[in-house]
Amino acid sequence: MELTLLGTGTPEGLPRPGCPCAACAVSVGTRARAATAVLVDGALLLDLTPGAVLAAARAGHSLAGVRQVLLTHPHDGPAVELPPGLPAAGRVPDGRELSVISGHRVRAVPMDAPGTGYEVTGPDGDRLLYLPPGGSPAGGSDVRPYDMVIADVLGRPDALARLRASGAVGPATDVIAVHLDHDTPPGPELDRRCAAAGARALPDGATLIIGEYHAVPDVPRRTLVLGGARSGKSVEAEERLAAFPGVLYVATGGTREGDPDWAARVSMHRERRPGSWRTVETCDLVPLLAQDGPPLLIDCLALWLTDAMDQVGAWDEETWAGRGQKQLRERMAELAAAVRATRRTVVAVSNEVGSGVVPATPAGRRFRDELGRLNAVVARECEQVLLVVAGQALVLKE
Repeated sequence: MELTLLGTGTPEGLPRPGCPCAACAVSVGTRARAATAVLVDGALLLDLTPGAVLAAARAGHSLAGVRQVLLTHPHDGPAVELPPGLPAAGRVPDGRELSVISGHRVRAVPMDAPGTGYEVTGPDGDRLLYLPPGGSPAGGSDVRPYDMVIADVLGRPDALARLRASGAVGPATDVIAVHLDHDTPPGPELDRRCAAAGARALPDGATLIIGEYHAVPDVPRRTLVLGGARSGKSVEAEERLAAFPGVLYVATGGTREGDPDWAARVSMHRERRPGSWRTVETCDLVPLLAQDGPPLLIDCLALWLTDAMDQVGAWDEETWAGRGQKQLRERMAELAAAVRATRRTVVAVSNEVGSGVVPATPAGRRFRDELGRLNAVVARECEQVLLVVAGQALVLKE
């Protein structure tokens, strides 16, 4: 099947009309996006948007051969005028199948939000899944991997996680991000966020051929996310794994009796995480890294270091000079070796404290120095290292 992306933005388009935000301000020219619509083999139009005829012409296509127009979601605002010669637009009832005269078969997939997804099977057997904005399949999905999935990857990463868990998205599935909004700035940041989800974003007018070779986004298997207090580093780490099922969240901080501020922080993190994730509270990271299993999100290495320094007596000068320093180095080396050898996808979070005020106490300076060493040895074993500053992720290594 040949697909042309007539638009790749939200129903409001990008930039949003009248929106003064920074992302909309730079979404001009080639970065502007019309509302998402897809032309399949010149015969099937998924979603009818303003300017569809002109968008098709710019992409070198005509809508004259369209035999079916299907809508996926309620279209707010004034009705879109149907271009002359096109069949009336409609929606297929959930679970029903439709045969198009062009040889395509279409099955309506129920969503967990207002809208309908469409599974399209081409005359040659290629299979496409197209999801509406903000939508995720409501029930069980076909366990056979689709050849291509076009979905709201950044708005509903959990939908992609569900499809992966069911087997509907496999390693060879081409995942295309559409319904793109102003929550993610266009350009390199958009590409980075899509790649982290194993997807790619393309400009309006792009033509795709299912089965044609393309470079699959390379999802880093080991990532270290650094940042200062309230920099957004934990949010960044969680977003990197939001499109993957069954993540194991490793909390190294544990619980602290009588500390309401700490309890509030833990509660905030738990509420932010997908319900399908599991949580384990431990600083014993090496056995987890050695096991096979779903992705690990470790938050954070600074608290692991605090526990390790407690274990070796690093706060006592005599103990530190005698055996503590040597034992801590051995623990760091063991952890780095486990990160190097692990077969799991790992995203680890750590604090970057070396750019702040020099701590006033020897213990504070010792912790700062050892955390800098720990970050360095772990970073060497990771394919990607990010530094988050003011909520913005800077790529230090990839």
